[in-house]
This record gives sequence, structure tokens and C-alpha cells, in this order.
Amino acid sequence: MMIPRVDAYLPTSVKEMKILGWDSVDVVLFSGDAYVDHPSFGAAVIGRTLQAAGYRVAIVPQPNWQDDLRDFRKFGAPRLFFGVSAGAMDSMVNHYTAARRRRSDDAYTPGGRHGARPDYPTVVYSDILRRLFPGTPIIAGGIEASMRRLSHYDYWEDRLRPSLLIDCSADLISYGMGEKCVVEIAQHIDSGESLDSLTCLPQTVIRTSAPGMDCREGKIYVGDQDIVLHSYERCQADKRCQAENFRHIEQQSNSMHGKTLWQRHGDIWIKVNPMYPPMATEEIDASFDLPYTRLPHPRYKGKRIPAYDMIRHSVNIHRGCFGGCSFCTISAHQGKFIASRSKESVLREVRQVTRMDDFKGYLSDVGGPSANMYRLGGKDRSLCEKCLKPSCLHPSVCPNLNTDHRPLLDLYHAVDAVPGVKKSFIGSGVRYDLSMHHTGDEAVDR
Repeated sequence: MMIPRVDAYLPTSVKEMKILGWDSVDVVLFSGDAYVDHPSFGAAVIGRTLQAAGYRVAIVPQPNWQDDLRDFRKFGAPRLFFGVSAGAMDSMVNHYTAARRRRSDDAYTPGGRHGARPDYPTVVYSDILRRLFPGTPIIAGGIEASMRRLSHYDYWEDRLRPSLLIDCSADLISYGMGEKCVVEIAQHIDSGESLDSLTCLPQTVIRTSAPGMDCREGKIYVGDQDIVLHSYERCQADKRCQAENFRHIEQQSNSMHGKTLWQRHGDIWIKVNPMYPPMATEEIDASFDLPYTRLPHPRYKGKRIPAYDMIRHSVNIHRGCFGGCSFCTISAHQGKFIASRSKESVLREVRQVTRMDDFKGYLSDVGGPSANMYRLGGKDRSLCEKCLKPSCLHPSVCPNLNTDHRPLLDLYHAVDAVPGVKKSFIGSGVRYDLSMHHTGDEAVDR
């Protein structure tokens, strides 16, 4: 396969930075994954988004935390902030089986080798950066930070852990899909504002002082705009309190107009600002249309990265899932409201895939969290704005749900008609309860 020139990627070394004609960078992103310049890899998405906003961004993939820390020092202090992510998976899921046995491989590392990241990289990376660069803001993001934004049960340690902001040195967590949030953070810092002033930015988690509301122990305070959860200490003493907290966290993650969540940890309060409204088609198109090379960085010299092999000839058509399955956390970081790409954006990416040297005509997946939720949502949006249910399908299909699969079928026919495509597959799953739902409209059901 022909590998693009190194200057087609975001720089991963000072030498690459110099090739681009830069003397310094605005943002340095640290990731527990290898750098694959593809829209399925979070560090690439955030890096390219910041680049499109006019910022100089460097990526340090899988830094060595066990030597003299040269990987953490090489770019020096960025002008704006450090970004830290454990990678596309929670590190403990990445490292251990359900039986708590250490895995022998890592799908997000060249050669599939294990040991390229520590347990809890968000904590380890941010603590190292705080020691080396005490005055530079640190923003945590990714799955690990998103899922651990409030008190949570850690299966591998078999204990209740506090918010990740209590355990690590990051100043702020950007949870969920980070494109809008990270650009706003960069713009605020760039304009001279301190992180202390960013107390109400959507989709962020901060440490702060007491909320000044009713927060008596033994009850959850629910106001018009705020919910004060049981404290971490009370949850440690009573599992039922943690369960009550989780219900509110889940509901607000799936609300179109969520409330602010507060939780006390000793003398520190953790504030979780509500999510942004669901992404518009133009916004999600803009993210997927960024100039990705769709390939691993040349630094890996052709070594196999298993996670990339799975998606190299696939195309994601939407984000979000309204299935509300108890085993899945998509709703907690993508939400239940579907953000669908335009047909034109999907076809542009399909044509890009067909031009890859190793493409043989077969698209391994044209789908999403559940492929057949493309362009689906509530028929009456005002009803969705009041709904807190995590699932639109259980125990039965919501009568307000549009289940018209014709836009999806039209997209699939268009994909199959692209020159060079022999067959396309749905590898990400289909909800049969949704696809077989009868609306009573003959034009839709046939």
C-alpha cells in the first residue's frame, strides 16, 4: 500500500513538526492507542477537528511512562492545553478479561502486543504532565473519562471509585463526543480566559465549590435545572444510593435538555454540565469530511494494528442508539438521539475507500451502533424533549418513533452503485425488533 507522506498526518515528533514549518504547537494530545488517522479513532478526530479550527496540534501515541518521560517532554508546554485520553476503550476492559485475567494482546497497538499503556492511562498521563508542566491546563476525554465522570463501580478492583477528577490531575473532563466541546475549550483559553471561568460549558465535568442548594444527606435534590446526587461517601456506605444516582445519570444522559448533576466528594464538589443538543447532519458531516488519510502513521512501518484491520474498509453512517440495552454504554457518551450523516457525505467516504490500494471491492461494514437506526427518531420532536426513557424500543416500540427504513435502503443502493464496490456488508448489527416493526403504513412496511 502506498503510504502518504509524513506531513499528511498530524505530527508525532519534533522532527515532523519542523517539516510542517512549526516551531511550537497549540495543543498536544496523548493517547493510549496507536495513531491511526481515521474517523473511528478518537485522537485523530479531535486532532483533525482542532486543526480545522486553525490550531496546531501534535499527537503523542502510547507514550512511555516508565523511562525518563522523554515522550511527555518532547513538545514542551503547548500554547493552550494538553489533551489526555486512555484511547478508544476503557483501559481496564482493554487489559483484562471478564474473569479479571490479564489479556495477552492489545488490538490498538502495532503488532497487537500488550503492555504499551498502563492501567488507568488518564490518571497516569495527567499526573505525569502535572508534575512536568504544573501551569499548563490538562483536559481529559475519551471513553475512560466519560464513563468515570461520577462515582462508579470498578469491576476489576471490586470497589466504588470516585469521579475520575478526584483520582487524576486533569483540570476538566470533556465527556461524550468531543468535537464541539474541545473547540470551545480551545477558543476560550485562546481568548485569555482561565479554566476556572469555564464552569458552565456543556459536556464538561469540573471540580468546584458547594452548589448552594439543598443537599441534605439521605435524599437526592431534584430542581428545575439541577440534581444533587448522593455523596460519594454515602454511596460507599449504601449501595442503594449508588443505584439511585445511576438512574439519574442515565436519564440525564438520554435527555434532550439535561440537567446539571452535582456530587460531593468530601470537601470537593463534582459538577457535570448537560450534554449538547444532538448533532445536526451538517455538524456530523463536517467531522467525517475532515482530511483523514484513513491509514496508520508511517512510524509503524506497516506493522499490523488489529483494531484498524477491522474498520479499514468500513464506513460509519450515524452516531447514537435508542436501544437502551443494559449491557451497553453508548447512550452514556453518544446519547439515544441519532445523528445521521448525509447521503452525500457517506458516498464521498465510500469513494475514498475504493481508491485504497488494498481495496478488493468489499465494504466490511456500512453501519453504526445499530445500523438500521439511520435517520430514525421521534415523529413529534416536542414529545422527545420531555422523554427520559433510555430505550425507544423496550418494552415495546414507542408509538412516536419513526421506523421508516427507506432512507437507509436508498443509501445502501447508492453505496452498492459506486464504481469499484462489489458488495457491502452490515457488520455492526441490525435491530430486528425495529426492522420488523409494522407501522400500518403500507408504503413504509412493504
